[in-house]
Amino acid sequence: MRTYEEILEIAVARKGSVDAVMADLMEVKSADQLAAIPDDRWLAMMARGIFQAGISWKVIENKWPDIEAAFYGFDVARVAHMSEDWFYDLIEDTRIVRSPPKVRAIQENALWILQVAGEHGSFGRRVGDWPEDDFAGLLTWLKKDGARLGGGTGSYLLRYMGKESYIMSASVVARLVAEGVVDKAPTSKKAWAAVQAAFNQWKEESGENLTTISRVLAYSADG
Repeated sequence: MRTYEEILEIAVARKGSVDAVMADLMEVKSADQLAAIPDDRWLAMMARGIFQAGISWKVIENKWPDIEAAFYGFDVARVAHMSEDWFYDLIEDTRIVRSPPKVRAIQENALWILQVAGEHGSFGRRVGDWPEDDFAGLLTWLKKDGARLGGGTGSYLLRYMGKESYIMSASVVARLVAEGVVDKAPTSKKAWAAVQAAFNQWKEESGENLTTISRVLAYSADG
Protein backbone atom coordinates (compact mmCIF):
# COMPACT_ATOMS: atom_id res chain seq x y z
CA MET A 1 0.00 0.00 0.00
CA ARG A 2 1.43 3.37 -0.99
CA THR A 3 1.89 6.12 1.54
CA TYR A 4 -0.40 9.14 1.61
CA GLU A 5 2.38 11.31 0.13
CA GLU A 6 2.86 8.91 -2.78
CA ILE A 7 -0.86 8.93 -3.53
CA LEU A 8 -0.94 12.71 -3.23
CA GLU A 9 1.84 12.91 -5.83
CA ILE A 10 -0.30 10.86 -8.22
CA ALA A 11 -3.28 13.15 -7.62
CA VAL A 12 -1.16 16.27 -8.18
CA ALA A 13 0.25 14.82 -11.39
CA ARG A 14 -3.32 14.28 -12.62
CA LYS A 15 -4.75 17.63 -11.50
CA GLY A 16 -1.71 19.88 -11.95
CA SER A 17 -1.17 21.20 -8.44
CA VAL A 18 -1.90 20.66 -4.77
CA ASP A 19 -4.27 23.64 -4.88
CA ALA A 20 -6.26 22.02 -7.68
CA VAL A 21 -6.55 18.80 -5.68
CA MET A 22 -7.69 20.64 -2.56
CA ALA A 23 -9.99 23.18 -4.23
CA ASP A 24 -13.52 23.52 -2.80
CA LEU A 25 -13.10 20.92 -0.07
CA MET A 26 -16.15 20.71 2.18
CA GLU A 27 -15.69 22.26 5.62
CA VAL A 28 -15.04 19.82 8.45
CA LYS A 29 -16.90 20.87 11.60
CA SER A 30 -15.92 20.15 15.18
CA ALA A 31 -18.00 17.88 17.40
CA ASP A 32 -19.51 20.92 19.11
CA GLN A 33 -20.35 22.58 15.79
CA LEU A 34 -22.11 19.41 14.62
CA ALA A 35 -23.95 19.18 17.94
CA ALA A 36 -25.24 22.73 17.44
CA ILE A 37 -26.90 21.94 14.10
CA PRO A 38 -30.67 21.83 14.77
CA ASP A 39 -32.32 18.43 14.43
CA ASP A 40 -34.64 19.73 11.71
CA ARG A 41 -31.59 20.36 9.47
CA TRP A 42 -30.46 16.77 9.93
CA LEU A 43 -33.92 15.56 8.94
CA ALA A 44 -33.99 17.95 5.99
CA MET A 45 -30.67 16.66 4.68
CA MET A 46 -31.76 13.06 5.18
CA ALA A 47 -34.92 13.84 3.20
CA ARG A 48 -32.92 15.51 0.46
CA GLY A 49 -30.73 12.45 0.04
CA ILE A 50 -33.71 10.11 0.11
CA PHE A 51 -35.62 12.12 -2.48
CA GLN A 52 -32.53 12.45 -4.72
CA ALA A 53 -31.93 8.70 -4.87
CA GLY A 54 -32.58 7.64 -8.45
CA ILE A 55 -33.57 11.18 -9.51
CA SER A 56 -31.57 14.05 -10.95
CA TRP A 57 -30.31 16.27 -8.13
CA LYS A 58 -31.33 19.29 -10.21
CA VAL A 59 -34.97 18.21 -10.01
CA ILE A 60 -34.76 18.10 -6.21
CA GLU A 61 -32.84 21.38 -6.11
CA ASN A 62 -35.61 23.10 -8.07
CA LYS A 63 -38.32 21.56 -5.91
CA TRP A 64 -36.55 22.08 -2.59
CA PRO A 65 -38.25 25.28 -1.37
CA ASP A 66 -41.65 23.65 -1.98
CA ILE A 67 -40.53 20.41 -0.33
CA GLU A 68 -39.44 22.36 2.75
CA ALA A 69 -42.84 24.06 2.82
CA ALA A 70 -44.73 20.77 2.37
CA PHE A 71 -42.92 19.29 5.38
CA TYR A 72 -43.31 22.46 7.50
CA GLY A 73 -39.57 23.10 7.58
CA PHE A 74 -38.97 19.50 8.65
CA ASP A 75 -40.18 20.15 12.17
CA VAL A 76 -39.01 16.85 13.64
CA ALA A 77 -41.81 16.27 16.14
CA ARG A 78 -44.47 17.23 13.60
CA VAL A 79 -43.08 14.89 10.94
CA ALA A 80 -42.50 12.08 13.43
CA HIS A 81 -46.14 12.17 14.50
CA MET A 82 -47.49 12.49 10.97
CA SER A 83 -51.15 11.53 10.74
CA GLU A 84 -52.31 9.12 8.07
CA ASP A 85 -54.35 11.95 6.53
CA TRP A 86 -51.23 14.08 6.19
CA PHE A 87 -49.28 11.12 4.79
CA TYR A 88 -51.86 10.55 2.07
CA ASP A 89 -52.06 14.28 1.37
CA LEU A 90 -48.28 14.36 0.87
CA ILE A 91 -48.22 11.52 -1.61
CA GLU A 92 -50.73 13.46 -3.69
CA ASP A 93 -48.83 16.74 -3.29
CA THR A 94 -47.20 17.79 -6.57
CA ARG A 95 -44.69 19.96 -4.69
CA ILE A 96 -42.73 16.87 -3.60
CA VAL A 97 -41.55 13.57 -5.08
CA ARG A 98 -44.70 11.53 -4.56
CA SER A 99 -43.16 8.26 -3.40
CA PRO A 100 -44.96 6.63 -0.45
CA PRO A 101 -41.87 4.62 0.62
CA LYS A 102 -39.70 7.74 0.62
CA VAL A 103 -42.22 9.82 2.55
CA ARG A 104 -42.60 7.02 5.10
CA ALA A 105 -38.80 6.78 5.43
CA ILE A 106 -38.64 10.48 6.24
CA GLN A 107 -41.24 10.01 8.98
CA GLU A 108 -39.31 7.02 10.35
CA ASN A 109 -36.12 9.06 10.41
CA ALA A 110 -37.90 11.83 12.29
CA LEU A 111 -38.90 9.30 14.96
CA TRP A 112 -35.31 8.06 15.09
CA ILE A 113 -33.91 11.57 15.44
CA LEU A 114 -36.25 12.19 18.38
CA GLN A 115 -35.02 9.00 20.03
CA VAL A 116 -31.34 9.78 19.48
CA ALA A 117 -31.77 13.40 20.60
CA GLY A 118 -33.52 12.21 23.75
CA GLU A 119 -30.54 9.98 24.57
CA HIS A 120 -27.69 12.31 23.54
CA GLY A 121 -29.07 15.85 23.65
CA SER A 122 -29.25 16.24 19.88
CA PHE A 123 -28.76 14.10 16.80
CA GLY A 124 -25.73 16.20 15.90
CA ARG A 125 -24.20 15.51 19.31
CA ARG A 126 -24.27 11.78 18.61
CA VAL A 127 -22.73 12.22 15.17
CA GLY A 128 -20.17 14.75 16.39
CA ASP A 129 -18.98 12.50 19.21
CA TRP A 130 -18.63 9.44 16.99
CA PRO A 131 -14.87 8.74 16.68
CA GLU A 132 -13.38 9.33 13.24
CA ASP A 133 -11.29 6.16 13.53
CA ASP A 134 -14.58 4.22 13.41
CA PHE A 135 -16.26 6.15 10.60
CA ALA A 136 -17.24 2.81 9.04
CA GLY A 137 -19.17 2.10 12.23
CA LEU A 138 -21.03 5.39 11.86
CA LEU A 139 -22.05 4.46 8.32
CA THR A 140 -23.23 1.07 9.56
CA TRP A 141 -25.29 2.77 12.30
CA LEU A 142 -27.00 5.05 9.77
CA LYS A 143 -27.81 2.11 7.53
CA LYS A 144 -29.00 -0.17 10.35
CA ASP A 145 -30.99 2.25 12.50
CA GLY A 146 -32.02 4.88 9.96
CA ALA A 147 -34.39 4.47 7.03
CA ARG A 148 -32.94 4.52 3.50
CA LEU A 149 -29.63 5.90 4.76
CA GLY A 150 -27.36 3.16 3.47
CA GLY A 151 -24.94 3.40 0.57
CA GLY A 152 -24.06 6.83 -0.69
CA THR A 153 -27.04 8.51 1.00
CA GLY A 154 -25.56 8.20 4.47
CA SER A 155 -22.05 9.12 3.34
CA TYR A 156 -23.15 12.25 1.53
CA LEU A 157 -25.38 13.25 4.43
CA LEU A 158 -22.38 13.25 6.74
CA ARG A 159 -20.14 15.01 4.23
CA TYR A 160 -22.58 17.84 3.60
CA MET A 161 -23.31 18.30 7.28
CA GLY A 162 -19.59 18.67 7.97
CA LYS A 163 -18.61 15.38 9.61
CA GLU A 164 -15.04 14.30 8.87
CA SER A 165 -15.71 11.57 6.37
CA TYR A 166 -14.84 9.44 3.38
CA ILE A 167 -17.10 8.46 0.51
CA MET A 168 -16.93 5.18 -1.38
CA SER A 169 -17.16 6.79 -4.81
CA ALA A 170 -16.05 4.77 -7.83
CA SER A 171 -12.76 6.70 -7.85
CA VAL A 172 -12.02 6.11 -4.15
CA VAL A 173 -12.83 2.42 -4.53
CA ALA A 174 -10.54 2.24 -7.58
CA ARG A 175 -7.64 3.63 -5.52
CA LEU A 176 -8.37 1.27 -2.63
CA VAL A 177 -8.36 -1.64 -5.06
CA ALA A 178 -5.10 -0.43 -6.61
CA GLU A 179 -3.54 -0.32 -3.12
CA GLY A 180 -4.70 -3.86 -2.33
CA VAL A 181 -6.98 -2.72 0.49
CA VAL A 182 -10.08 -4.36 -1.03
CA ASP A 183 -10.90 -6.08 -4.30
CA LYS A 184 -14.23 -4.27 -4.83
CA ALA A 185 -16.56 -1.82 -3.10
CA PRO A 186 -16.75 -2.94 0.55
CA THR A 187 -19.84 -4.82 1.68
CA SER A 188 -18.62 -7.19 4.40
CA LYS A 189 -17.47 -6.31 7.92
CA LYS A 190 -13.98 -7.55 7.01
CA ALA A 191 -13.78 -5.28 3.97
CA TRP A 192 -15.05 -2.24 5.86
CA ALA A 193 -12.53 -2.92 8.61
CA ALA A 194 -9.76 -3.01 5.99
CA VAL A 195 -10.95 0.31 4.51
CA GLN A 196 -11.06 1.95 7.94
CA ALA A 197 -7.61 0.65 8.83
CA ALA A 198 -6.17 2.06 5.60
CA PHE A 199 -7.72 5.48 6.16
CA ASN A 200 -6.53 5.46 9.77
CA GLN A 201 -2.98 4.69 8.62
CA TRP A 202 -3.02 7.47 6.00
CA LYS A 203 -4.41 9.87 8.60
CA GLU A 204 -1.67 9.01 11.07
CA GLU A 205 1.00 9.42 8.37
CA SER A 206 -0.25 12.73 7.07
CA GLY A 207 -2.09 14.47 9.89
CA GLU A 208 -4.87 15.18 7.38
CA ASN A 209 -8.55 14.56 8.05
CA LEU A 210 -10.61 11.83 6.41
CA THR A 211 -12.34 14.30 4.10
CA THR A 212 -9.03 15.47 2.65
CA ILE A 213 -7.68 11.93 2.33
CA SER A 214 -10.87 10.86 0.56
CA ARG A 215 -10.43 13.71 -1.94
CA VAL A 216 -6.78 12.80 -2.58
CA LEU A 217 -7.68 9.16 -3.18
CA ALA A 218 -10.48 10.12 -5.56
CA TYR A 219 -8.33 12.52 -7.58
CA SER A 220 -5.50 10.00 -7.78
CA ALA A 221 -7.78 7.57 -9.62
CA ASP A 222 -10.05 9.69 -11.81
CA GLY A 223 -9.12 11.24 -15.17
